[in-house]
Amino acid sequence: MKNGQLFRGAVCTMLGGVCWGFSGTCGQYLFANHEITTLQLTCIRLLSAGVILFLISLIKYRDTLKNIWKYPRDVVLLVCYGLFALMFNQYAYMTSILWNNAATTTMMQNLSLVTVMLLTCLYLRRRPTGREVLALVLALFGVYMIATGGNPTQMVMSRQGLLWGLCTTLAATVYTMLPRPLLRRWPQVPILACGMLLGGTVMNVAAKSWTFHLDLAPSGWLAIAAIVLFGTVLSFTLFLQGIKDLGPVKTAMLAVTEPVSATIFAAAWLGTKFSVTDLIGFAAILATIFLLSKEPE
Repeated sequence: MKNGQLFRGAVCTMLGGVCWGFSGTCGQYLFANHEITTLQLTCIRLLSAGVILFLISLIKYRDTLKNIWKYPRDVVLLVCYGLFALMFNQYAYMTSILWNNAATTTMMQNLSLVTVMLLTCLYLRRRPTGREVLALVLALFGVYMIATGGNPTQMVMSRQGLLWGLCTTLAATVYTMLPRPLLRRWPQVPILACGMLLGGTVMNVAAKSWTFHLDLAPSGWLAIAAIVLFGTVLSFTLFLQGIKDLGPVKTAMLAVTEPVSATIFAAAWLGTKFSVTDLIGFAAILATIFLLSKEPE
């Protein structure tokens, strides 16, 4: 692997993480200040981003859009990617923000690094190393501190918040692992475009989005535009490039910029308050990322 490819993957992943952190904070702002549901926001986000990326793909990747449908296995993977990775990922992410906040949601999402590590161990049929076991313990400790505040007899995080936070972990794991075979054979932009367009279409039809009635102030529509452009089109494109250049484990490690930026944005912009136990939990989860980054590929 060339140094230029490694550098490109690292920069793309970190910038994608910042875009995701900003879009999560925009989502938190929308839920706190405007009348919009997670279903409505996800429908708009997925379909709008899918249309934009598909138009770009028609110009730059027309051959890919034609040829990929000739391979049944890739078509099945693409459908699964659109429905079980992108659609599930976006809905779980926004719902978790509704019940928690952007920073907590992104921390829970980054636990996907641990699940990716465990799946890799299963695939390679090897036992986790001592460092990996320590990372798993720290990840569990971090979730415990965030959910209970250090008191096992109480739940600081609501049951809905914990459930949807764990759903973001699962969704991010699927999103990281599922498209790898596709990305080895096809450019990332048309894969993302088809996946988002498929997931967005299915979700909009299922939700009957044509019956939605949204009456938002200009600031609300501006936040939605930022979520679509920065938090979806740009961030997912950058992240997929990171997966292609670096692989899922290193990409998940460098995506630490997402929870860090989300915490900074939420505190500075929205005035979100975090307890000492929250920060301890955040630190434990972030530590798992740096621990696993020391492992050989």
